[in-house]
Amino acid sequence: MNAIGQTIFGFGALFFGLDLMSAGMEPLRSLEAFHELTVSMSDNSILGVVIGTVFTLIVQSSSATIGILQGLFAEGAIELKAAIPVLMGDNLGTTITAILASLGATVAAKRAAFTHVIFNLMGAAIFLIFLSLFTTFVSYLQGQLNLNPEMTIAFAHGSFNMANTVIQFPFIGILAWIVTKIIPGEDTIIEYKPKHLDPIFIQQSSTLALDQAKSEIVRMGEYAYKGLEETNLYLTTQQQKYSEMAVQVEGALNNLDREITDYLISISSGTMTELESAKHTSLMDTVRDIERIGDHFENIVELIDYKISNKVNITEQAQEDLNDMFDLTILTVKQAVKALETMDREEALAVAQKEDQIDKMERNYRKKHIIRMNEGKCNGSAGIVFVDILSNLERIGDHAVNIAEEVLD
Repeated sequence: MNAIGQTIFGFGALFFGLDLMSAGMEPLRSLEAFHELTVSMSDNSILGVVIGTVFTLIVQSSSATIGILQGLFAEGAIELKAAIPVLMGDNLGTTITAILASLGATVAAKRAAFTHVIFNLMGAAIFLIFLSLFTTFVSYLQGQLNLNPEMTIAFAHGSFNMANTVIQFPFIGILAWIVTKIIPGEDTIIEYKPKHLDPIFIQQSSTLALDQAKSEIVRMGEYAYKGLEETNLYLTTQQQKYSEMAVQVEGALNNLDREITDYLISISSGTMTELESAKHTSLMDTVRDIERIGDHFENIVELIDYKISNKVNITEQAQEDLNDMFDLTILTVKQAVKALETMDREEALAVAQKEDQIDKMERNYRKKHIIRMNEGKCNGSAGIVFVDILSNLERIGDHAVNIAEEVLD
């Protein structure tokens, strides 16, 4: 085994509490022999960075790696000049968590993860160049503050991170430009703020103000079926970016619900005709129905999260049933929003017919699920997820038909 392999083995043995003697490693018969191997890290700082990175990648815990390093330094098994590069590698190893989280996520998430990698990589490169100077500084702190070995490593780690941030802060714009070039594409950001709710219309005319509120509600409805589409994609692909988008949409729906409701309340404080009062009530009810659609597809997102985290397997037939019901529900919500926008009675009647189909589909799929359960093709956990998704889709259909009924009335 070469020196690098021996050193890595030694670190691993210390971490997992292995007995080096019982492991049959003749070159590591004593702590002194191990110390001789770590001396090579003082001469080759890149080796220390590699070791810190590898072990943090393996355990996915920077605190564990730092704890090992503190123990080694306290026992005199490693010099400060060799320990600091390991700290730098530890910072590099922490980027694996962000990288794993960004897989299949949005463009913004991927850019954030890559920024984390570049930031720590540049920091390690800069401090390796000035390693002797930084080691002298840490030694100075140790003497002036009377630090014990463990605190010395802690201060070295904190000083490295703070100095790295200060050094790279002026170059944030350049870093953003580099990351954007490396990871191109446009990330869809949901606009939370309303676009049509100008208070000046309330003062001028309640009719105009109600029309503005209706325009914002139609926009809110478009968000609702977009959130449904993203939820369906999350179910079929299990890619996190669709979950994140659905959650963003639901947050926008909640905010628009508050903004539109406040706007409508402000309108009601003025004088309205009987017709305007009826329209006002209808719009208030519609806002509530659209917001509830968001709550239901958020419930479905949580069910999918449960399915993924608990490795719940849904049969191929059950998946097809869910996709069919999703398609019909999305189409129903789209048609309900269109009916609201155009005040088209034919569109509204078509929504009522589709909602009836959703109810029949839900009952039919429940029966098929019971048959699969009896045949042993589906377990209890999968059944709960399947039935709860069906139930939420059926409720979304109910809210869509409520919107259509406002048009018919």
